[in-house]
Amino acid sequence: MKIDRKRFFDGIRNQPFPHKLNVGQVQGVSALLDEWERRKLADLRWLAYMLATAKHETAHTMKPIREFGGKSYFHSMYDKEGKRPHVARTLGNVESGDGALFHGRGYVQLTGRRNYTILAPEIREIWPELDILERPDDAMDPRAAAYAMFEGMQRGTFTGKKLSHFFTDSVSDWKNARKIINGLDKAELIAGVAKEFYADLVDSTKGAGV
Repeated sequence: MKIDRKRFFDGIRNQPFPHKLNVGQVQGVSALLDEWERRKLADLRWLAYMLATAKHETAHTMKPIREFGGKSYFHSMYDKEGKRPHVARTLGNVESGDGALFHGRGYVQLTGRRNYTILAPEIREIWPELDILERPDDAMDPRAAAYAMFEGMQRGTFTGKKLSHFFTDSVSDWKNARKIINGLDKAELIAGVAKEFYADLVDSTKGAGV
């Protein structure tokens, strides 16, 4: 589905953004649109919900962010030698220091050695200069961050829930789609923003061809 980007950005400057977009927001949204087009996806509800998720999870900046906290916090939360070794095992943090090294980064927080290991070769195949396993900060690159979010929300690797569970030929469950990321936390708010993005996306594809 071809998106008229000028028309789309004109639309989101009215909703859901308050009459203006800064450079970082434009760049962040563009990275998500680039990944959408690279994958040749078609359901605009999926894209709208991912844009709304990114807006919420990045505190409206639309830029990849780091998980809040420092090394001692990440060690405590995610390291095998920290307070939650069972969580470290789930995340694949098998080496001392993994908790801090593989803390959350991105539009939606990519966390843990296991997840970085799974996505690293896929990202490197597309963008050879990016290696999130050897250089975890590469996950802050908008291309890598967009890839990780799309993969997680399409595959259902974050919570076991995925976009196709909530958006089908007969169902548009904007509220419960939040379960892809984090239960029903702020579900109504994000659903409303997603619907605004969706209206802008639909308008931006009128007459744009496919």
